[in-house]
Amino acid sequence: MPFYHKLGSIPNKRHTVFRQPDGSLYHEQLFGTIGFDGMSSLLYHIQPPTIVREIKGTTNVAPEIGLEKNMTMRSLIGFNVPPQDDFLDSRVPVLVNSDCYIELASPRHSMTDYFYKNADADEIIFVHKGEGTLKTQLGNIDFSYGDYLVIPRGMIYQMHFNDTDNRLFLVQSFSPVYTPKRYRNWFGQLLEHSPYCERDIRPPHTLESIDATGEFLVRIKKQDVMYDYVYANHPFNVVGWDGYNFPYAFSIHEFEPITGRVHQPPPVHQTFETGGFVMCSFVPRLYDYHPDSIPAPYNHSNIDSDEVIYYVDGDFMSRNNIAKGQITLHPAGIPHGPHPGAYERSIGKKETQELAVMVDTFKPLKLTKRALDLQDPEYHKSWIGA
Repeated sequence: MPFYHKLGSIPNKRHTVFRQPDGSLYHEQLFGTIGFDGMSSLLYHIQPPTIVREIKGTTNVAPEIGLEKNMTMRSLIGFNVPPQDDFLDSRVPVLVNSDCYIELASPRHSMTDYFYKNADADEIIFVHKGEGTLKTQLGNIDFSYGDYLVIPRGMIYQMHFNDTDNRLFLVQSFSPVYTPKRYRNWFGQLLEHSPYCERDIRPPHTLESIDATGEFLVRIKKQDVMYDYVYANHPFNVVGWDGYNFPYAFSIHEFEPITGRVHQPPPVHQTFETGGFVMCSFVPRLYDYHPDSIPAPYNHSNIDSDEVIYYVDGDFMSRNNIAKGQITLHPAGIPHGPHPGAYERSIGKKETQELAVMVDTFKPLKLTKRALDLQDPEYHKSWIGA
């Protein structure tokens, strides 16, 4: 994150003596990115974070590709992904490339008997249904409907849910996730024209600092292989930390839309950026106020990117027959636009109550086998009209 935060107890100066009440040293750890050149935080552990008792085994978790190359507009019925008890088992990759994995999940139960670390990718978890607490090494974050949870790679965490009815839209990013640079000044502060600011970002709060030894299973994903590590010390034994690299929550309901006299292009909805894709939030907003404006988006060609939209709630004004949890994929190379009737229907409308998340990738997306099972085979014909 491009702002400084600290929690718990830390020494006055980094890399110096910091003693526990019994006189022993706390164990400092640099949690950094991009070598020593990216965002980082300094963590202080009660016991060393390095003691491995056992490596139990490995599991291949690479997505099974069903379609390597795609030039067809597609729609996936996301809520047809069946619920699973376990958080990791519930995650279903549907669209993937070398920059990101786009996944759906419907976990029933909290993570109580293991911890998880994604050593490959930053994760953006959008909470469509459910509420609970994201527990991490750096503290806890409460979440509910509409929250983005941004978890940097290498962060050990658990998802704790308050109920069994949960729906998540997840993106694994193989390059760091940032706030859009055009909304930041030289120092990283979000500018006045940004659709959200630091006040809207919720960093970790309660730091549990669990002092415990024993056997703690941490499932670590690296290069699409899951490694089961058993550590001797509890992963959440951090008494304090400070820095710029930490998980946080941001609610889509806090995104302030940018509007104009005529229809605004998709970049005004941008929420996050990475090296391989951008992520946008479509939220309730007033329509364009030119007397002759057409609020529905104009037809446009995706020449350089695949466009993915995950429909969350409300009536998406440019689409017909859209359900909650549905995903549309409009691949690069062919134009798309409003469904029949939507263009004319939008004239004179004053506002929209739509809620959706968009991912625009710079490389083509492959469809997994699971995605092919979820698709509406007639979607590409939906522009024919009555």
